[in-house]
Amino acid sequence: MTLTIPDFSSARVLVAGDVMLDQYWFGATGRISPEAPVPVVHVDRDEERPGGAANVAVNLAMLGCGTGLVGIAGEDAAAERLSATLTERGIDTALTRDPDRPTTTKLRVLSRNQQLIRLDREETPATAVSLGPALSARLADADVVILSDYGKGALHDVPALISACRDAGLPVLVDPKGSDFARYAGAAVITPNESEFRAAAGDWHDDAGLVSRAEQMIDALHLGALLITRSERGMLLVRADAEPFFLSTEAREVYDVTGAGDTVIATLAAALAAGQDMTDAVALANLAAGRVVGKIGVAGVTPSELRVALHRRGKGGREPVDAEALAALVSESQQAGERVVMTNGCFDVLHAGHVAYLEEAKSLGDRLVVAVNDDASVTRLKGAGRPINTLEDRMLVLSGLAAVDWVVPFSEDTPAALIGQVLPDVLVKGGDYAVADIAGGEAVIANGGEVRVLAFRPGRSSTRIIERMRAAEGN
Repeated sequence: MTLTIPDFSSARVLVAGDVMLDQYWFGATGRISPEAPVPVVHVDRDEERPGGAANVAVNLAMLGCGTGLVGIAGEDAAAERLSATLTERGIDTALTRDPDRPTTTKLRVLSRNQQLIRLDREETPATAVSLGPALSARLADADVVILSDYGKGALHDVPALISACRDAGLPVLVDPKGSDFARYAGAAVITPNESEFRAAAGDWHDDAGLVSRAEQMIDALHLGALLITRSERGMLLVRADAEPFFLSTEAREVYDVTGAGDTVIATLAAALAAGQDMTDAVALANLAAGRVVGKIGVAGVTPSELRVALHRRGKGGREPVDAEALAALVSESQQAGERVVMTNGCFDVLHAGHVAYLEEAKSLGDRLVVAVNDDASVTRLKGAGRPINTLEDRMLVLSGLAAVDWVVPFSEDTPAALIGQVLPDVLVKGGDYAVADIAGGEAVIANGGEVRVLAFRPGRSSTRIIERMRAAEGN
């Protein structure tokens, strides 16, 4: 299936649930403690990151969504640091303070990319604070609501929260906890992993049995769908009104599954809020999960990472991009060891010479970027009556070529500024140019790249084709 990355900036998602502060201590270990048979870690670096429902909100913000978060924290320094970090990321954060509990923290000690131990500080008080008022106050600013349940007490009244969202006409996605899924009745989607679903629904013997269990739960709890994550076996989407949808795993290397469920539900909610249908939204969530398990600790993904991942899997990601998005895509590709080639032109009437030229350009690297003059700059260069085809049409046609990875417009007479921003590994121009005269070449060479001149195929040009067309019209 072909996927596209939606405009996440149009999506508004509200997260409610158990917020945490994840702490990481990194260091080398080379000896065993004389006090006990445990490794000694020499800590040389530490980090703090939002965790739990707060990590779901961070995932949404990384995608570019308008993100709100409500949760419960203690009256302590950890809550202050967590709140400040979330605010810095542009997340509209409302943490209800409960003096009877500490802010939940999880300290992980890692060495050589392996987690050695985790230390938790948490407490669920007998009298729980309700998130209802804070949630209700923000429903008008949301398109989708996520309830992130880590079993720490913030969602003790989850049926009432779901009811409030439904009354407001908002779909509710739930990342569940425990074996009693009846408390999530009426949700649009529940996203358990396989072991969580087994604890709630009972065992099964094969995929048909798993689907049957899911269908029974959907019917009993009046759910819209169940999305079951299955580790190395990918995901399964089950709905009452559609065939089961099995997705194979998108992970290439797995370093850490911490927070992968947060990425799944955040990407799913963001895609739905941005207008994608359920199948495409689930496929994007699966793709995002495959990226995040290749990172250490709780993490998220960006739209540019998703586009690169789509390219690598041949599933899309070829839609035209703007300069800012392109710079991120190229950086991500180069960090992965790929060689990026860039060229530019008007490409007004695409012909065989163009195709051959672009294929040759692509052969010089792994990714090909084509910068295209906008309509006004084509008119300045080619004269009145040009372009024949609009910028949008020219970009869409170029995006459909197998050799082309990314297409970006520019409005100046030359793409020098854009090339200086992107800094490809190879800059290519067709014709009889001297390397020193190619716009943007100086910046590419200064960055360690190279500039190449390729010969155009003789007898083929957009201008000649247009002249013949106009001559034919005159006859």
